[in-house]
Amino acid sequence: MNIDYKTNIKIDHGFEVNASRPVTTYSEEIQNAKCTNSHAHPRAQIISCDTGIMKVVTKKNIWVVNSLQSVWIASNEEHQVYFPNNVKVITAFIDESKLKGLPVNSFAFETSAFLKSILEKIISFSNPIMFTQRQNRIIEVLIDELSTLQSSTTFLPTSQDNRIKLVLDTLMNNWSSKHTIDYYASLASVSTRTLSRLFHKELGMSFGDWKMRLKLMEAIKLLGEEKSVKEIAYNLGYENVSSFIVAFKKHFGKTPANYLAK
Repeated sequence: MNIDYKTNIKIDHGFEVNASRPVTTYSEEIQNAKCTNSHAHPRAQIISCDTGIMKVVTKKNIWVVNSLQSVWIASNEEHQVYFPNNVKVITAFIDESKLKGLPVNSFAFETSAFLKSILEKIISFSNPIMFTQRQNRIIEVLIDELSTLQSSTTFLPTSQDNRIKLVLDTLMNNWSSKHTIDYYASLASVSTRTLSRLFHKELGMSFGDWKMRLKLMEAIKLLGEEKSVKEIAYNLGYENVSSFIVAFKKHFGKTPANYLAK
């Protein structure tokens, strides 16, 4: 999962406090890029992509999402965003004056065709200093739609516990590893029982479940890069393609071949 992110992007729209301009947007085609620094801003944010794959990281979670999904970043939530390979990013920033009734926690969600069309329309406004009455009505439709968002399971919980962080970083740098929990417990200088307990306490899931979800999120990324199902299965360390397909469908409700189908 290590990528040379050659481009750093800095977008200041999230720091604007201006009720007369309740939504600002940014859209661009970028390659191997990331936000300059981990940051937080008073405006909430929708981060989406029309093509490609994004990775969004907060102190508690990691999301890898494709063009069918988006991430809602709550106001003042510290985050970092990575855009591996070619990505057309679409993002909107929501002023604090419009946040009443909107989600207070960050999460990934499935992007409806209706929401995507609203975002595209608002992007076409080109961030005017003042919105027209017609534009404000469209903004209200967006806000109403955002109030109904439901989180998806496309995420990886993280932890600030140094022992857990060491294990997670090691796993993310070698997601095809076949080492057991005993190996990682030794790496973190704790007993296997302690590490197992830490995973349930800090992450809300077992070591095996977290490792499985890591592989499936990597699979999403590779599918977005148009890798074959067979190639992905073997890259992730599966013994055969069928076992990968079964695991993928069990988690996402779709086969890998159907996952990106629109």
